[in-house]
Amino acid sequence: MEKAVSRCRCGRSRKPPHCCAMSSLVGCNGANSSGFAEIVVVRHGETTWNASRIIQGHLDSELNETGRQQAIAVSIRLSKERKWEAIYSSDLKRAAETAQIIAKSCNLPEVILDPTLRERHLGDLQGLTLHDAAKLKPQAYQLFLSPKRDQEIPGGGESLDQLHERCVSSLERIARKHEGERVVVVTHGGVLRELYKRAAPTGSINRKIHNTSVNVFHISDSGGRWIIKTWGDISHLQETGVLDSAFGGDGTSA
Repeated sequence: MEKAVSRCRCGRSRKPPHCCAMSSLVGCNGANSSGFAEIVVVRHGETTWNASRIIQGHLDSELNETGRQQAIAVSIRLSKERKWEAIYSSDLKRAAETAQIIAKSCNLPEVILDPTLRERHLGDLQGLTLHDAAKLKPQAYQLFLSPKRDQEIPGGGESLDQLHERCVSSLERIARKHEGERVVVVTHGGVLRELYKRAAPTGSINRKIHNTSVNVFHISDSGGRWIIKTWGDISHLQETGVLDSAFGGDGTSA
């Protein structure tokens, strides 16, 4: 278990207020966000399957004790910020439980469950460790690792292009509904990578997306402009820490 360290891509260590713009639309000093929704996207807490490096996809694993402590930590952090209008979540248990903990701390009456915020469906690979996937499902495993974004995974799995269209459309729909407001979205590592790609198509993510990391997007009501204000902030995990060896949210989704 490593100690949580959070640093802006601009090189500054993270101390509130956190700001790190990853697109050309805004610099690290921030920008006028009039006409935008502020969507704070949180990855779910750690699961036993994360720690065991099992491919989850759409399978419904639950938070482990560390994951619940991470969810409590991020919920306390978010409860200290200004008013939230709503909280949305993937309907998979690991995300929904994280969202329920956040909603309770932030005095939000309900979590709006949305299956379009689910992780990428990984077909025949779901439920296998990476090691077993390579041996038992070699074709699906190679397609999983392929840089080609139009490759579907055998067994009903999605391509990266399909995942991108699904989750980007979902966030833009939420932005249209909440123009000028702040909302929380709880989702998955693979989804976060595609949201980053939409906001900063020429950028690259050089590190894991840790459980309960906080990522702030400003999205115009038309969906035409996306700005990343904060990326990968885990400053709230100084006590809980993150498991750096855990699978999920890496370059191959999961």
